[in-house]
Amino acid sequence: MPFSLRETFGHRQPLIAMIHLPALPGTPAYGNDWPAVLRQVEEEAILLRAAGVDALLLENMHDTPYLARTVGPEIVAAMTVAARCVRRVAADLPCGMQVLAGANQAALAIALAADLQFIRAEGFVFGHVADEGWINSDAGALLRYRRAIGADHIAIYTDIKKKHSAHSVTADVDLAETAKAAAFFRTDGLIVTGTATGAPAQMADLQAVRAACPGLPLLVGSGITAGNVAAYRSVADGFIVGSDLKYQGHWANELDMQRVTALVAALNQQA
Repeated sequence: MPFSLRETFGHRQPLIAMIHLPALPGTPAYGNDWPAVLRQVEEEAILLRAAGVDALLLENMHDTPYLARTVGPEIVAAMTVAARCVRRVAADLPCGMQVLAGANQAALAIALAADLQFIRAEGFVFGHVADEGWINSDAGALLRYRRAIGADHIAIYTDIKKKHSAHSVTADVDLAETAKAAAFFRTDGLIVTGTATGAPAQMADLQAVRAACPGLPLLVGSGITAGNVAAYRSVADGFIVGSDLKYQGHWANELDMQRVTALVAALNQQA
């Protein structure tokens, strides 16, 4: 049976705040200052926890250009250490991992080693063309890997019709049918996004997925703001937010604590 959001997060409609790790060792934008990477990650975790978010999600967003499905041992090692730092300063918050691009087995291994509660996985069902090239579906291999390493307690929340991707090869399979396939392949929850980072999900898409898979947790994965979150609460079970928490609403900028507190307040007001 899929995990309930309350089981994973202790909250029915959690606000899951992204921590975009600075560029990691070996990637083109790495700044050759590993202690500075860890300081930034810890500082963001402390600030977000103090602001009242419900959970944290780490992602190697600055590692452009991404590799498809497989990352080097230096990335796995770095993200594991970063995740342990976050757990040390925000031990009471559920924490998740996403490794771009589509390195879902690596994310699971990190989550197990760092005592995290969930991962965000892309390319779970149906192949698609991403920035990195063709991405095969990996549900079968991923769930077998989870069982093999003893990580069945870690939830896997999956993007469907992922943003920043072309889905023309599955144009005859709509979002609702894609969601049904992910449910059949034992996802723990579904993530619906807009077309790009920071772009809002369409309400009609969320409603279609909710109708298709009423028993699964449904998360909005992009475009949530303090101004629009109330409109999504009637259909979504949780919110993954990155861009809106940064200055000028851009994912690459520093945290803007006024924006963070405004979003937390907007959610609390509607609770």
